[in-house]
Amino acid sequence: MKRKYSKAEIREAGQGYLFMSPAMFVLLLFMIGPIFYAIFLAFHKVQLLGQASFDFVAFDNFKKILDDTRAHIALWNTAKYVFIVVPIQTFLALVLAASLNAGLKGQKFFRIVYFLPTLTSSAVLTLIFMWMYNKNGLVNHILDFIGLPTYNWIGDPSVALNAIMFMNIWSTAPFFMVIYLAALQDIPESLYEAAELDGAGAIKKFWHITVPNLRPVTSFVVIMGIIGTFQLFDQSYIFSAGSGGPNNSTLTVVLLVYQYAFKSMGTIGYAAALAFVLALIILLATLLQRKFSKEESLY
Repeated sequence: MKRKYSKAEIREAGQGYLFMSPAMFVLLLFMIGPIFYAIFLAFHKVQLLGQASFDFVAFDNFKKILDDTRAHIALWNTAKYVFIVVPIQTFLALVLAASLNAGLKGQKFFRIVYFLPTLTSSAVLTLIFMWMYNKNGLVNHILDFIGLPTYNWIGDPSVALNAIMFMNIWSTAPFFMVIYLAALQDIPESLYEAAELDGAGAIKKFWHITVPNLRPVTSFVVIMGIIGTFQLFDQSYIFSAGSGGPNNSTLTVVLLVYQYAFKSMGTIGYAAALAFVLALIILLATLLQRKFSKEESLY
């Protein structure tokens, strides 16, 4: 038998929904709505200039990805970027957090210094690194001074993506370092004291106490890293002036979506299909990472 709600309960629920309605409207209009609209576009050939037209093409846009060489290059560049940047930035963030949590002198100063790259605009950081990566820039001067070979960091296809990787690791690791620092405060000090009584050194305490206790946080950091790296756009765009060069070496999936959507207006439906595929890849990678992290926690 269904419970009858009183007028006061109905009024209270109505007031709650009324106060929630502005936020729900914004979510529907600017988040949920565009997602469904992008899915709609992915199955259509779209022409927005002049007389707008939406021709249903079923899965033709997705089939086109299989024959698109630039899409394959973008997927490979993005995958390589993810598999290199995420593990390195996660490990570096963990090491930096553990170092700053060890009670070293001046740790508050170093926390501020390490976190500064995160506070700086991504576009500004990219422009600074482009100046440093110039043929006659700071990086090549340092390499030449210590007797190492110099590179054309921006114009050489073999090193251009690596230059972006280094810049992003340097700028994003401090953000995850702060997350690890907060999590380190919850590890009981008694665990470290017991390990010291057993004769464990700093490295053993790190691997057998710190790392296992931070596993849930590491899972979160990896998932956020995967999502962020798969969406690489602005650095690649600025480095290559929007072309993904040299020789498509810095072309990423999001940059390719931008090119098809806004530079070739007749391929907006195909760009939406690429974005949809990227969203599925990110979802799959996130689910796999969560599955593996849960399996590890059982042992």
